[in-house]
Amino acid sequence: MKNPPEQTLMSPTPQGVVHAVRGAVVDVVFAAGDLPPINSALVVAWDKPAALIREVHSHLDQTTVRAVAFQSTAGLARGVSVTATGAPVTVPVGKAVLGRVLDVLGAPQDNGGPLPDDTPRRSIHAPPPALQSQTRTTDVFETGIKVIDLLTPMAQGGKAAMFGGAGVGKTVLVMELIRAMVEKYQGISVFAGIGERSREGHELLTEMQGSGVLERTVLVYGQMNEPPGARWRVALTALSISEYFRDHQHRNVLLLMDNVFRFVQAGAEVSSLLGRMPSRVGYQPTLATEVARLQERIASVAGSAVTAIQAVYVPADDFTDPAVTTISSHMDCVIVLSRAQAAEGFYPAIDPLASSSILLDPLVVGQTHYEIAEAVRQALARFRELADIISLLGVEELSTADRLLVKRARRLQRFLTQPFMVTEAFTGTKGATVPLADTLAGCRAILDGVADDWSESALYMVGTIEDARRKNAAQTDSSTGHAA
Repeated sequence: MKNPPEQTLMSPTPQGVVHAVRGAVVDVVFAAGDLPPINSALVVAWDKPAALIREVHSHLDQTTVRAVAFQSTAGLARGVSVTATGAPVTVPVGKAVLGRVLDVLGAPQDNGGPLPDDTPRRSIHAPPPALQSQTRTTDVFETGIKVIDLLTPMAQGGKAAMFGGAGVGKTVLVMELIRAMVEKYQGISVFAGIGERSREGHELLTEMQGSGVLERTVLVYGQMNEPPGARWRVALTALSISEYFRDHQHRNVLLLMDNVFRFVQAGAEVSSLLGRMPSRVGYQPTLATEVARLQERIASVAGSAVTAIQAVYVPADDFTDPAVTTISSHMDCVIVLSRAQAAEGFYPAIDPLASSSILLDPLVVGQTHYEIAEAVRQALARFRELADIISLLGVEELSTADRLLVKRARRLQRFLTQPFMVTEAFTGTKGATVPLADTLAGCRAILDGVADDWSESALYMVGTIEDARRKNAAQTDSSTGHAA
């Protein structure tokens, strides 16, 4: 069976030679003037075992192109021969890549041996599905994390992003979502590590091997120490693998990206190396276009859905940063992680008021869910309004109604915390996955005053309201015993 047209390389164009090397950016001269097209691959014939692949990004004049390298160019000299393939960079896709750790070019990085020679390949560049072929679903993607399922429900086939500064728990939350969802999720999972640390990649690989879900997962990494070209294109590699399973095998795909800001950051580095004039806050002038090309390819078609969960670093906790606002405009579900929440020990440190989801609608989640979620939001918003008064004058100066509301809001805050299974080894607390029905029942009980006489600590880092009831009873018995 013949390969699809996108996988077939064109006849090589006349060979060029390296003219200049500026870090990851290389200028190549083609004497014949037959320049390779933009986004096509160049192969450098140098004296190292691994081929050096570069991607054409601009035509400087009638004989010179400027290309971005995906690997280190250390040792590359002027005059080295370059072959133009005439086609985009392709990466391996299909069943052979399941359970493997790949780099931006699809080369295995897990010491598991090479991929079979007959593994199909797919271009990293592809248009999004036609609008008329795309489908939207209102099926809620239940995560087992209380605050997400209650206030920011995710859609199967939608795009969700977690925004947060350094050290507020984005990667831990992504790993918990992977653990909680992949085990009960029967589709394919593709993880893109964009500019992440090697340690985090090793932890994720070990976690997946231990949970037995690695055989349905593909891990694609462009690590922090790799050239900007690799970090810039690794998201497209993961997308191409996801699209193959969606389009050719009609499988549902869970696409996880950590961290999309590093994709933007790598694009800014490449743009600077290419000599483009910077835009706002030093970002590349093509910021909106690059993000749109990435996000618009994450789409669902009839019979198969791609559900994307993305972590986004927020530089200096500035949520007005151009990269952050550009990425958030493409999301169905926006989860904001708050440093204030983390400082108070409320984990996951999700800000319930700043986070939002288009699925939190009575026509989608049902009237009961919507009403409980809105009541929780109102209680937490009123508590935040009263925080300054409480800190200055004390809770005794509030009206009776406000004192009761503050009591319940503080208990809701603690009930929406949750111990994670991926942190059991560090905290010593057994992780919990909570069904949506139990989350709704617990919030309803707290709003109705069931827990008014319980200690606040009984609701902190528990699963269901019944767990909190048992914890409160144990605390009560313990304090009674001590008193006796």
